[in-house]
Amino acid sequence: MYGTLAILAGFVFLYSLSSRGLERTPVNGAIVFCAFGLIFGPLGFGYLTLDPSAETLRTLAELTLAVLLFADAANANLGVLKGSVGIPRRLLVVGLPLTIALGFGAGIVLFDGLTLFEIAIIATMLAPTDAALGKAVVTNPSVPEPIREGLNVESGLNDGICVPILFLFLALATKSGGDHSAAHLAVALLAEEIGIGLGVGIVLTAVATWLLKRCSGRGWLTESWRQLPVVTLAVACFAGAQSLGGSGFIAAFAGGLLFGRLAGEKKEGLLLSAEGTGDTLALITWVVFGSSVIGHSIESLTWEALLYAVLSLTAIRMLPVFLVLSGLGLRTKEKLFIGWFGPRGLASIVFAVIVLNEQLPGNSTIMVTAVCTIVLSVVGHGLSANPLVSRLFAKASQARQ
Repeated sequence: MYGTLAILAGFVFLYSLSSRGLERTPVNGAIVFCAFGLIFGPLGFGYLTLDPSAETLRTLAELTLAVLLFADAANANLGVLKGSVGIPRRLLVVGLPLTIALGFGAGIVLFDGLTLFEIAIIATMLAPTDAALGKAVVTNPSVPEPIREGLNVESGLNDGICVPILFLFLALATKSGGDHSAAHLAVALLAEEIGIGLGVGIVLTAVATWLLKRCSGRGWLTESWRQLPVVTLAVACFAGAQSLGGSGFIAAFAGGLLFGRLAGEKKEGLLLSAEGTGDTLALITWVVFGSSVIGHSIESLTWEALLYAVLSLTAIRMLPVFLVLSGLGLRTKEKLFIGWFGPRGLASIVFAVIVLNEQLPGNSTIMVTAVCTIVLSVVGHGLSANPLVSRLFAKASQARQ
């Protein structure tokens, strides 16, 4: 155990020293973290003995995603978002269901051995995009603000919206839905997940921000403890909503949006620790994913899973996005850019672990398809982010300045 901790700590230290330099290259952090886990894990040198339980990996990925969602939402430019709300609204209300439907159709063609509900599970678990993997795009000032904010809001909300849909298909696949009809179960789950998630995120953040302002104004906060309130608030929003049966991801994102609005100019200093904590948790999650999950899934890889993964990242995502963004005045290259930058990462890992715990007959196919899609996304979106932004938007950004 101590040897593993020493290697992991040394890697984190070395990466932190070179993080700014790596940000300027096409290689993103997730690629480095997964590669490190794969090379030093059981399939490589065998120095890392990271073999967590499915529940441990799920908890780690969930907390990572919650902190990152809260921080990204708090940093959102609400003024720009109000003027371009059509992009995320169309992506979430129309584009997301179309993506799941198209993924379902592709799954029917490719996966003969799966039930219809298992195929629907694959389509749902690979539909939400990852805010962390898309960070190189949503934080790049060269990308037009409406596109940045639209992608940020989409990635912040689509995973929370997909949670009740996933649970619906899981209930139908395991026949645990009782006597309720599918439509009734879907509406009930969606209302519960979203309603409780929004309520918990807004109430907790409003109360916590008021207390933070009052105590800070009276000088009760020391500099060392000043780094913790935002991190703990993000976790509280997530865990509170989850414990009440709501979506913790929606709670974290909604709480982050409200915190960014209420904290005003002081939010930047308060958010630094949350961003650092989220990045550290993401590093550990991707290392574990590379050393444990990828290695265990390689032997089960099939051409059907690989082809579905490629389609999931291209046609299944890009075609619905291109269609729903028509009429918003976006150029063709901008619609294609938004369609391509729908990376799959932490949310899909969380969903995959949830599905794994259900012991479905098609678990092996479901897991290898999810892992293959995530790996291709980490590499493909990571290597293409900076070059595509430079090629498509850099000149326009210089002209605006």
